[in-house]
Amino acid sequence: MEIDVVLPCLNEAGALPWVLSRMPAGFRPIVADNGSTDDSAAVAAAYGARVVHVPQRGFGAACHAGLLAASSDIVCVMDADASFDPGDLPLVADPVITGTADLMLGRRTTNGRGAWPLHARIGNRVLAAELRRRINVPVHDLGPMRAARRADLLALALEDRRFGYPLEMVVRAAEAGWRIEETAIPYYPRTGKSKVTGTVRGTARAVRDMRRVLASITSPAPAAKTAAKTAASTAASTAATAKPAATRVPVTSQAAS
Repeated sequence: MEIDVVLPCLNEAGALPWVLSRMPAGFRPIVADNGSTDDSAAVAAAYGARVVHVPQRGFGAACHAGLLAASSDIVCVMDADASFDPGDLPLVADPVITGTADLMLGRRTTNGRGAWPLHARIGNRVLAAELRRRINVPVHDLGPMRAARRADLLALALEDRRFGYPLEMVVRAAEAGWRIEETAIPYYPRTGKSKVTGTVRGTARAVRDMRRVLASITSPAPAAKTAAKTAASTAASTAATAKPAATRVPVTSQAAS
C-alpha cells in the first residue's frame, strides 16, 4: 500500500532535504508550496516529491490543496520544517490501516532544547483540554502529524483555510463520530523560524482562527452523546435489577478517591 504525505510548505528549502531523504518506503511526499520565495519547490522536486503550487495563502489552504492532489486511500499530513522525522509516519498510519482508528494524531514529545516554546505548549494544552471538556475528544495534543482516510477527510467539508484547519479537522471528525486516537511522536527543534509561534503576528492569527473554530461547536459530539446515554441506561438498568441489600448488619461503604 502506498500512502500520500501532505507537507504544507512556506520557505522550507533548508529543511526539505533532510525531511524528504528520510521518507519511508511506500510513503509518497506531496509538497504543497504556499508561495515560497526561496527554492523550496525546486528542492522538493529534486528530491522526488510531487510539488503542488497553492496560490491561496494560508496553512489550511496548503493542507487542503495537498489533500485534493493526493490519490491514496490513506493520507498523512506533517510539517515540512524538520520538526518531525518522517520515519515515524507508520506510527500514525498503521492504526488507520488496521481500522483501529479513524483519525490518528501524533502526540508531541519534545526531543531537544527549543523544540516546542513554552507559550505554544501552554496554548496547545488549553485547546486540548477545551476539546475534552466540550466534545469529549480524548486528546492531549493537536498533533500536526496525523493520518486518516482521504475520502472521509474530504467528506468533513472543512472550511478553514488558515491556522484553524488542524483544529477544525479534529472538531468535525468528533462531530461525525470518528474514533480519534493519539500516539507519542518525537518532536525536534525545527529548521528556521516558525511562522506561527515565531512571531507575535503569527501567534495572534492562530489564536483568532482557532477561536473561530471553537465558536462553531454547538453541542457534544454524537459519539459522546451516545456513550453518555448508554452509560446512563446501563446504570439505570443495573439499579432496577439489583437485589435488595441485606439488613441484618448495616454496612457503610466509601468509594475510593
